[in-house]
Amino acid sequence: MSLPQTPSFRLDGRRAIVTGAGRGIGLALAAALAQAGAAVTLLARSAPEIVDAAARIRAEGGAAEAETVDVLDLAAVAGFFSARPAFHVLVNNAGTNHPKSILEVTEHDYDAVLDLNLKSAYFVAQSAARRMIEEAIVGSMIHVGSQMGHVGGLRRSLYCASKWGLEGVSKAIALDLAPHGIRSNVVAPTFIDTPMTKPFFEDATFKAMVLQKIKLGRIGTVEDLMGAVLFLAGDASALVTGTSLLIDGGWTAG
Repeated sequence: MSLPQTPSFRLDGRRAIVTGAGRGIGLALAAALAQAGAAVTLLARSAPEIVDAAARIRAEGGAAEAETVDVLDLAAVAGFFSARPAFHVLVNNAGTNHPKSILEVTEHDYDAVLDLNLKSAYFVAQSAARRMIEEAIVGSMIHVGSQMGHVGGLRRSLYCASKWGLEGVSKAIALDLAPHGIRSNVVAPTFIDTPMTKPFFEDATFKAMVLQKIKLGRIGTVEDLMGAVLFLAGDASALVTGTSLLIDGGWTAG
């Protein structure tokens, strides 16, 4: 009798899309998907970064294209997805943060964070799912959440609201789409060294607090997320849906 065979982590022949893909986590996840054989679309609201990123992926032998769409423009999002073949993998990554005490938060701050981190992710998933169902695609949705979707954080009330919300949305999406063979999961990282977080770590007190909370003793890198997303994107996670994969160095363990 032959041994069971490990499901492949390869994504050859599949189409993937990553929002907010110009730099940081989004760029790394687009690169990971391309390195696994997927044809990747990098999506962002401004062209220069994603055009350069797609060119860098192609220079290494990957398949990548850049598309300029503002995910806050829901009509543009719907039009984009309806006008092209369905994707097998969606990575909902576009996001922002306005770290302020609840005593300082304005309505503008609230709308900026919740609209991008939660509302746009919701409707991007909706548009992607409609096309996947139309083409009978068995696929995977991966939403980039945060450990702050599992705990509270000082000066993070808006960010926590958006990421806790994303956790709930992903679970509900998983139930809605399971009959169609479409999975929905979250990756929830700790603080990752990216252009967005770099200014935070210029505060020595804040950096020391973060390192004390991360039990493995280091700030995360984008490479720490790449394998997790490959797992959730492909056949190795075929029975995984409606869950959250914490990549937090032990932050939420205690």
